[in-house]
Amino acid sequence: MNRPRRAHAPGRPGVGRHLALGLLALLTVFPVVLVVSTTLKSTQDVRANPFGLFSSFSLENLETAWTVGDFDEYLLNSILLSVPSTVIVVVLSTMAGYAFARLPFPGRTVAFYVVVFGLLVPFFAYMVPLYFQMRSMGLLDSLVGVNLVLATTQLSFGAWFMRAFFSDLPAELEQAARMDGASEWQLFVRIMVPLVTSGMGALAVFTFLQQWNNFLVPLLYMPGGEYRPLTLGLYLFIGGRSVDIGPLAAGTLITILPVVVLYVVLQRQVTQGFLSGAVKG
Repeated sequence: MNRPRRAHAPGRPGVGRHLALGLLALLTVFPVVLVVSTTLKSTQDVRANPFGLFSSFSLENLETAWTVGDFDEYLLNSILLSVPSTVIVVVLSTMAGYAFARLPFPGRTVAFYVVVFGLLVPFFAYMVPLYFQMRSMGLLDSLVGVNLVLATTQLSFGAWFMRAFFSDLPAELEQAARMDGASEWQLFVRIMVPLVTSGMGALAVFTFLQQWNNFLVPLLYMPGGEYRPLTLGLYLFIGGRSVDIGPLAAGTLITILPVVVLYVVLQRQVTQGFLSGAVKG
């Protein structure tokens, strides 16, 4: 007698789904584990067993990358390039998102689609004209100039992202604040902005990750190399030590560790922000 097959409960993942997700997680984590393991090995361990775990704990590779590779200087430069541009993106995107969602000015829809059009234009299409424009303005090899370029590459996405949050706020809040005599600036700062902090946090983390990992903008607009970030520093370090795997892994770990820590600390806020934006958008 054939027994009826037990159906899975609605929404309950099966074994196959667990295996697929486990395999995906393993493939994602494996390169990171390999980099950490290689970093913490001695030179003898790396040469004897490059894919195994370390048998003796050693900070030799980290010390070499930090001192010989100048990663301490590159780390500071990455902070100087990523933090200001992220602040610019979050502030201007929040203001633009509020204006596009709540202020009934003439041409609002056209202006919004003009801004969103920036999402469709790849950076490669205008990077050369922008180089000559920055050179004529004296902004090459400048922290201000490169921060402005990094910020403008993310503003279209930021304005579109924040508009979704402001569009879903109830109109009754706005009407009540206006009846109480709040000015437009007070309405924006005291009423609207506190209600979209999850979106601002998600945008800040996403933008910071993009700016931190940006390679092309610092390479193009800093030809003198005065403020090279970690991405460029790692590239130069690889060129000078192409066969020295341990310090290369240490340099890679120094480059990715800050963004991993930031994401782990703020991953709940990031997830909530993007989920809220998806539902509202």
